Amino acid sequence: MINNLKEQLDGLMKLQEVDSEIYTLGIEKASKPLEIKAFEAAFESKKQNLANLENKSLEITKKRKEKELELATNAEAVKKLQGQLYSLKTNKEFQTMQQQIADAKADGSVIEESILISYEESDKIKAQIEAENLKIKEEEKIFLGQKAKVQERIKEIDNRLAQLAAERGKIAPGIEQKMLSEYERILESRDGLAIVTVKDNSCGGCHMLVPPQVINLIKMYEKVVTCEVCNRILSLKE
Repeated sequence: MINNLKEQLDGLMKLQEVDSEIYTLGIEKASKPLEIKAFEAAFESKKQNLANLENKSLEITKKRKEKELELATNAEAVKKLQGQLYSLKTNKEFQTMQQQIADAKADGSVIEESILISYEESDKIKAQIEAENLKIKEEEKIFLGQKAKVQERIKEIDNRLAQLAAERGKIAPGIEQKMLSEYERILESRDGLAIVTVKDNSCGGCHMLVPPQVINLIKMYEKVVTCEVCNRILSLKE
């Protein structure tokens, strides 16, 4: 056991070094899932262009099928009109029917042209989709690499935290329980920093001025002295 106050404070300073690293690593580890989500969101946004192209391709195919159905209906109408052509009795009726057939065939030609254009559009979209798929595969490699790197860092943090926990387990038992409890209470409420050294007459935690009389109290090692502003335990570096 550490007997005098100076040794107790020295023990707390060693514990603080460990706890400061634990606190920093804890914050870093907590940020890692969000980091992975950010990489994933960026990757998903890059996949959106591919989704848009695929949707456009489906829409072109859908419209082409509608046009092909329309063309089949048109061809059937032409065939029907042609079948009626020779049953007409007057020359005027014959000429009118021929005009109707010609108009229907013209409509069919327009439909056929739109179908051909649709195939050309499909070919272009297909080429774009293939290129985008290659691009996405590269982007996926980058994303998976980023994710693996973060996961590896999490493992490193976990390993280091285990080491620090072992170090802490060696130091903490040597500190008087009441002082340790007070230290841990401050540690939790002051962002992982419970004991600080006074440097240039300033608190190492909040950097506020430490009066000379307070410094004298610290030097006496008769009781634990805390900062009047941030309530952290004050110590002097020999």
